[in-house]
Amino acid sequence: MHPETPAAASYADELVAGLSATPRRLSPKWFYDEAGSALFDRICTLEAYYPTRTETALLARHADEIAAALGPDAEIVEPGAGSATKVRVLLRAMQRGGWRPAGYLPIDISGAHLLAAADALRADLADALPTLPVRPLTADFLQPLQLPAPLADGRRVGFYPGGSIGNFEPGEAVALLQRFRDWIGPGGGLLIGVDRIKDPARLHAAYNDPEGVTAAFNLNLWARANREADADFDLSAWHHAAFYSPAHQRIEMHLVSRRAQTVHVAGHAFTFAEGDGVHTENSCKYTVPGFQALAARAGWQPERVWSDPDELFSVHWLTA
Repeated sequence: MHPETPAAASYADELVAGLSATPRRLSPKWFYDEAGSALFDRICTLEAYYPTRTETALLARHADEIAAALGPDAEIVEPGAGSATKVRVLLRAMQRGGWRPAGYLPIDISGAHLLAAADALRADLADALPTLPVRPLTADFLQPLQLPAPLADGRRVGFYPGGSIGNFEPGEAVALLQRFRDWIGPGGGLLIGVDRIKDPARLHAAYNDPEGVTAAFNLNLWARANREADADFDLSAWHHAAFYSPAHQRIEMHLVSRRAQTVHVAGHAFTFAEGDGVHTENSCKYTVPGFQALAARAGWQPERVWSDPDELFSVHWLTA
């Protein structure tokens, strides 16, 4: 049995609260309904979006070293698993090197997308790991969450790729890493992808792709509100804005009103002037020492780090 996807009422409630706040903002977790998850999968294939292919290449290049760090008989826990694409590299490397994994526990807020991804993973690994327990858990991992009992000897390792830790401001990131440490427990570790500080022009291109997929991903928040939260957003009256803030060392994404308008959400009216915005996502960037210091604040011990030759992205192995 799997918990239901968080109720539509939860999105309506958070949307009303976010639009009532000053400044107006929403949590990026709401991007990932079924439509948003599919759009994000498309983003990951874009030429301008370097994080996915860079991290995937890093995992493949150092797969045997990483598998040895993770060790044998560990259950891999992946919060925000999405399509569970990158974990395939790890699972196959662990099997190949004799570091047989005990199981895989993916967690995601988009239930239909997660269950489809789990089925695809089982089929893909039928040759190498036919008996691997795959236990998808549909849940919001930012809320209090009790994981299922551990498999095997209880040892767990976390996997949090994609640079998603950058979606959280530093204090929030520390709290999330502490939560992961509590889930993993003694003797475990965390493999985490971290986007590095780089030329702002490259960052701008990655979040403002000419194909418009990132814009559609951002605007899907309003399409979702129309579907789930009794809202009347006119998507053509909004545009996607993403820019690098050097003061905060992060990309910020916003939805900006093209004109004066009033929008209704779940019985509430919200007035926007031309140029008013709603802050929908941060993507913080780190140096390697900067992230290691952040992880240490959360009680993790930095052990290994792998980075690409262009220093675009890093993958860190931390122990509990």
